[in-house]
Amino acid sequence: MTGLNFGGGSEFAAIELWTSPPAILVIVAMTLLVNSRHLLMGATLAPYLRDLPLRQALGALFFMCDESWAMGLADARRRAGFSLRYYMGVSLCLWGTWVCFTTLGALVGPLLGDLHTYGFDMAFAAVFLVLLKGMWKGVQAALPWLFSLITAALFYLLIPGGWYVLAGTVAGLVSAYLWAKP
Repeated sequence: MTGLNFGGGSEFAAIELWTSPPAILVIVAMTLLVNSRHLLMGATLAPYLRDLPLRQALGALFFMCDESWAMGLADARRRAGFSLRYYMGVSLCLWGTWVCFTTLGALVGPLLGDLHTYGFDMAFAAVFLVLLKGMWKGVQAALPWLFSLITAALFYLLIPGGWYVLAGTVAGLVSAYLWAKP
């Protein structure tokens, strides 16, 4: 799963929703929902990938994650063009690191016990905040994110299961649509 679904958020959602027997349709639906942000991320890269052969563009999109997208887009804007070498270098390093350390975590994790004790559960949120800082465009642009966060948090606290993912996504999309400038 780690090598094919290169998306931390959806992997965490899948693991959280895993039951015995697994509810495969729910897990697949949440994975698709969480990774649906890649549609917008890919759309922002599309103008830069337009001149690439289809095989290279699809390869670049397969290895796209939040970090490689943010770094690749920032680099493309800085140099006024897309560097496939830079982007794939970043992407392959991130992918390889993700797969290696996920494997290591699966092997060593049970020996460590409850990881919440060490505060490692904050790492995912910390990386997200660092990426968000680099994309900051002001309070107005952040309002849909805030509305999504509040909605997801309320659903997480009040409704059992993974519904907070769907609720946060829908709330963010609706608020972005309502607050969009004409």
